[in-house]
Amino acid sequence: MSISNSDLKIVADTVRTLSMDAIEKAKSGHPGMPMGCADIAAVLWTKVMRYNPDDPEWMNRDRFILSAGHGTMLLYSMLHFSGYDYSIEDIKNFRQLGSKTPGHPEFNVRLGIETTTGPLGQGFANGIGMALASKMLADEFNGDGEPIIDHYIYSIAGDGCIMEGITSEAAALAGHWGLGNIIYIYDSNSITIEGSTDMSMSHSVRTQFESYNWHVLEIDGHNFDEIEKALNEAKAVKDRPSLIIARTMIGKGSPNKQCSEACHGAPLGEDEVKCAKESIGCDGDVCFNVPERVYEIFSSVKQEQKACYDSWKKLFEGKVKGDIKKRWDSCFSAPDAESLRGAMPEFKAGGKIATRTASGKVMEVLFEKLPHFIGGSADLGPSNKTFISGYSESGRNTLGRNIHFGVREHAMGAIQNGIACYGGFIPFSATFFVFMDYMRPAVRMAALSHLQSIYVFSHDSFYVGEDGPTHQPVEHLSAARVIPNLNVIRPADAEETVEAWISALKRTDGPTMLILTRQDVPSIDRKCSSAKDLEKGAYVIHDTEGKPDIAILASGSEVHVSMEAAGMLADQGINARVVSFPSWFIFDKQEEAYRSSVIPEDVPVAVVEAGSRTGWERYAGCHALFITIDDFGISAPAEVLAGHLGMTPEAVAGRIRDFLKR
Repeated sequence: MSISNSDLKIVADTVRTLSMDAIEKAKSGHPGMPMGCADIAAVLWTKVMRYNPDDPEWMNRDRFILSAGHGTMLLYSMLHFSGYDYSIEDIKNFRQLGSKTPGHPEFNVRLGIETTTGPLGQGFANGIGMALASKMLADEFNGDGEPIIDHYIYSIAGDGCIMEGITSEAAALAGHWGLGNIIYIYDSNSITIEGSTDMSMSHSVRTQFESYNWHVLEIDGHNFDEIEKALNEAKAVKDRPSLIIARTMIGKGSPNKQCSEACHGAPLGEDEVKCAKESIGCDGDVCFNVPERVYEIFSSVKQEQKACYDSWKKLFEGKVKGDIKKRWDSCFSAPDAESLRGAMPEFKAGGKIATRTASGKVMEVLFEKLPHFIGGSADLGPSNKTFISGYSESGRNTLGRNIHFGVREHAMGAIQNGIACYGGFIPFSATFFVFMDYMRPAVRMAALSHLQSIYVFSHDSFYVGEDGPTHQPVEHLSAARVIPNLNVIRPADAEETVEAWISALKRTDGPTMLILTRQDVPSIDRKCSSAKDLEKGAYVIHDTEGKPDIAILASGSEVHVSMEAAGMLADQGINARVVSFPSWFIFDKQEEAYRSSVIPEDVPVAVVEAGSRTGWERYAGCHALFITIDDFGISAPAEVLAGHLGMTPEAVAGRIRDFLKR
């Protein structure tokens, strides 16, 4: 079936009317973007993109990302037309409790939502991670002849996405890597919430992206022929990403509000909706109307898509079999954690090693055993111990398992999330812990989207030393721990570091953050426990024969400090239990009986941690002793700072003794 421009107009105008109606019924939403981009969406879904709503997880589908996530009614409309699991009732239930159609898209591949978007620029960067993963999967499995992975990553980004700094970071990397499977459309309507973009934006986006090694086109975003021609031209460019700058009118069709900020983030109003429908040739009195012709068009499109899909399935089954099929399946299966544990390096009790260094030795094993384990650092690989020699590296027009992100923490985190959304790989990223704030939005999105992103943060406290307070994280542990669904693990020694990695690899329903020391710490001689007890979140690592006089809760490098302090207290007749507390997240999931056995209610508690006390009250109570760092650090050698800040065994023992005397 040939789809005419009149057919495309029917599809686009139906997107406009559905968007207006859903937003009006919800009494909230953003009508301007879907009305302005409806023509682009009509061409994409009927004439360009490859997808199959009957198998939404098809690996060779094109991915579409609505980076301008506030325009979500555009996406829901197209998914409904295309045959994904969205009914008109779902459209009517837009932005309501428990609906399939929340105010911004939320990651759900079964429903056609490739990633969570809304915070501007995140989707733009996620798509670059997907494109990277796609290229690496293609390099692994395409072989000779017809490729099994050759799809594209499409996105619509708005003026706000282009303004965000994350976009510049990510775009520079995409151009550097030469990701020719990226085709992004920039909805250039020149309007933001406050008004014209002239108030805050005057640079040439074309020149900006060309300098990043992007192929750039400019079109009328309401001209179907120009849209299709530009998309096909972009598909022919194989050595660099493409940006199509589409000049559009926000709120197109609204007689009194188009091309105005008035239609950006609020319903048009009943009268304006009626006038807008009539202005584009629709019945102003009918709501949630989808002409039968729209369903006919998409029924024909679906048949064509099915033929393409069936052809691909035949190709896939012919090429991916035997050992190749085993490799393919391993990419999409959780690793065997117990098998990995058996291959891990061993660390002898009494030795000293920084947990960042122990982590690096673990990662050497993971690179060897897990070919789909990939990632890199924000220019800190040698310090984080995350660059693994002997394996491929990314670079100019090249991709590899060691990814060089450069000094781009925010883009790094969001690109990593895109890899996790895509599937087939377990991605990690790394930087100094103090720079978590630079990538916190991406970390939050990973937690919200239940992605298996693994973050390696080294240089975890004031023990950074001479670099001073700018590089010494203080409040960061507390700030990370309050993010829902984020497992923050701060291992006490090398053995706990092994178990922290095992935990991260086993967890497939959310991200894990490993917080590691710069300085060497002793490998603990465990008398009453095993490092495998990390899987409980907290455990007794040193205990007394009778009832303890105090329970000391500590994490990371402060565990061995607390154990030494407990020895000093024992010499003074004070029985101290020491609890290694690597993960609040895991501990909270344990049965109450176990939690109370670790921290008895009738025993005084002290908390020892080289970070803010905030949040520890939930475990220690408000009347506990908090030996924490609640101010910024100081530039000095680490061992000098330990004494100055009261983090030596002697100082800890003294404060606990005084606390118990009160």
